[in-house]
Amino acid sequence: MILRSTRTILTNSFQQSLKILRNSSTKAVQLSFLEFTKGNPNKDDNLIVLHGLFGSKNNWNSLSKAFAAQTKPSRRIFAIDARNHGDSPHTEEHSYELMALDIKKFMEDQKIKKSAILGHSMGGRAVINFALKFPELIEKLVVVDISPVGKIGTSQSDIPLFIHAMKTTEIPNNYTIHQGRAVADEKLKEIINEKSLRDFLITNLTKTESGEFKWRINLDTLEKCFYEHIANFPDITNMKFDGPTLFVAGSKSDYVKPSDEPVIKKIFPNSQIEFLDAGHWVHAEKSSEFLSLVLKFLNN
Repeated sequence: MILRSTRTILTNSFQQSLKILRNSSTKAVQLSFLEFTKGNPNKDDNLIVLHGLFGSKNNWNSLSKAFAAQTKPSRRIFAIDARNHGDSPHTEEHSYELMALDIKKFMEDQKIKKSAILGHSMGGRAVINFALKFPELIEKLVVVDISPVGKIGTSQSDIPLFIHAMKTTEIPNNYTIHQGRAVADEKLKEIINEKSLRDFLITNLTKTESGEFKWRINLDTLEKCFYEHIANFPDITNMKFDGPTLFVAGSKSDYVKPSDEPVIKKIFPNSQIEFLDAGHWVHAEKSSEFLSLVLKFLNN
């Protein structure tokens, strides 16, 4: 298995016009990524993987290695960090239109003419937007536990409250990273009962060389943009993507509901929807079943 990575530099801004969006990459940022390969895959056989809100490319290491090893023909797998997440640039704006530009720039930078693409949650909304804006760049589309219908977040979650709790966590600089994460866990425990969710959020807590604690995610921008540009999806009325599309959802999650199917089928007429017995992190909770579904879809 060959693994390649890169860090990135910072730019920012927002693009409203679809015409400008399709013909300009000047507003895009250069995304950090990890590349996974097995053997000597053809440069035309690729899969780009985008994580969800508060996640990073590292969340997909195990599955990316499995995709690289088991896709036929073997594919290059690129796990990318969204802007304002992981090692990618922090910017003042965050939207699905901007994330589509970022993916397009990433493909241009890597000289990828066409690719399969997979996104989870916020990343799923980003790749939906990308597929609708740039269908000629998509070979196959995989959307994980998110729908173009409704808002991001569930009846059991309050994402702005999570952001506020992280922003107001105070940790002395003389603490170790282990002690700092314990402090953050106690703070988040006030609003989040589920330890796995707290652990997921705390993976973003780091310590700088100067000894200060900081979050790898851009909490200020995500808080500012959440309601208008993250929770809500852009207007995609009368738009559709005709390419092969797989939706994989958790039956215990309320991010994708059976009632969403007519809308999904209208926007993605060549789509299939599969439910696994899992929650929102369906790819982590049912990794074997998830891997099997995605490989079957990609390999056919």
